[in-house]
Amino acid sequence: MIPASAPEVTDAVRRNMALLIQLRWLAVGGQLLTILVVHGMMEIPLPLAPLLAALLLLVLINLGTLYMLKGHDTGLEYALFAALLFDIAALTWQLHFTGGLANPFAALFLLQVVIGAMLLRPSASWTMVAATLCALAILAADSVPLALPPGLQDDEFSLYLQGSFVCFALIAVLLVAFVTRIARNLRERDSALASIRQRAAEEDHIVRMGLLASGAAHELGTPLATLSVLVNDFRAMPELKAMKDLDADLSDMETAVHRCKTIVSGILMSAGEARGEAPERTTMRAFLTGIADEWREARGLGVLEFHDRFGADIAIVSDPALRQVIGNVIDNAIDVSPDWVRLEAAREGDTLALSIVDHGPGFPDEILEGLGKPYRSTKGRPGGGLGLFLLVNVLRKLGGEVRAGNREGGGARVTMLLPLAAIAYPAGEKA
Repeated sequence: MIPASAPEVTDAVRRNMALLIQLRWLAVGGQLLTILVVHGMMEIPLPLAPLLAALLLLVLINLGTLYMLKGHDTGLEYALFAALLFDIAALTWQLHFTGGLANPFAALFLLQVVIGAMLLRPSASWTMVAATLCALAILAADSVPLALPPGLQDDEFSLYLQGSFVCFALIAVLLVAFVTRIARNLRERDSALASIRQRAAEEDHIVRMGLLASGAAHELGTPLATLSVLVNDFRAMPELKAMKDLDADLSDMETAVHRCKTIVSGILMSAGEARGEAPERTTMRAFLTGIADEWREARGLGVLEFHDRFGADIAIVSDPALRQVIGNVIDNAIDVSPDWVRLEAAREGDTLALSIVDHGPGFPDEILEGLGKPYRSTKGRPGGGLGLFLLVNVLRKLGGEVRAGNREGGGARVTMLLPLAAIAYPAGEKA
């Protein structure tokens, strides 16, 4: 049977059980109609008490299944298996009092076997086959023959053929109408399982990348500290202070070293190793403005435009990983459009819509089709293509999503949709 550890898989089992409930209600209605026609119109005497008792059992099974669907998330696959066994038992009981194997509706056992083979794992499916064979053996050994009226005894074979035709039509309709829907549920379950496996592989990839980045950041810490000390020593030397051009170069070197140390600190913070500091409390506008100002300073004042249409400011907790992946996308945009990039911030209900627009060549179709897959890049660098991969996974962990596309006038647009609840500071507290 199907393990129900994942919500998507549990939903598939629920849909299959709901489908069987519908099938069982049809079976109850069809059997009542059959009893009415055979016992009333055809005047063939039937043992009504055991037949109606079997219908009552089917009704109770349906009510119990409905209770399982409403109040339980575990054990549904076992309830499904038990319900199918009860269906076999009820059909055996009814056929026992209506002719046994001589009843053309004995072929309905085949429908039970087919449904079990589609819904259950092999061991349970073979158990269904064994239960069906046992039921057939019981009916062959002991059954109550139908007492046909004198007018129908001479035409017993014709009556059997008519019943076989009705049974075949019933099985064919049910197989097409219900088993195809079960197959669709199974395909959706398989798709959900594939998605779960893909997500697990991507998250494992991210963990390994985080460990690698953390190790690299630790290794870079010592040489950066050494460079910072050397620059300060150079600037303190009197003979170098008189050289104005060299002093400007030393200032640039000091700024570059400071930026490298900031990047390393950001990597360590994203990896959870940031000097024991609590997450930074800030506001949405300060968070976005800080990102824009940082990249204006890094790439030039005229490169990045920031359009703020967010509206009323809110308190948030600054997520270093989110800040880093946004910066990665801006950096990629500036690489392909060094003269102009626009950062747009808007609020759509309870969602932040953050877009990055450029004048570059846009995304190739294969990048858009595999958005978020690692190592898909047009830059030709080893290890490239991780920016969008990290962006998609970070946004997904925060409950958001990423949309990418090309603009009609040229260039690309990457839009990040992030629920505000994922980063909002607790209500009633000031940032």
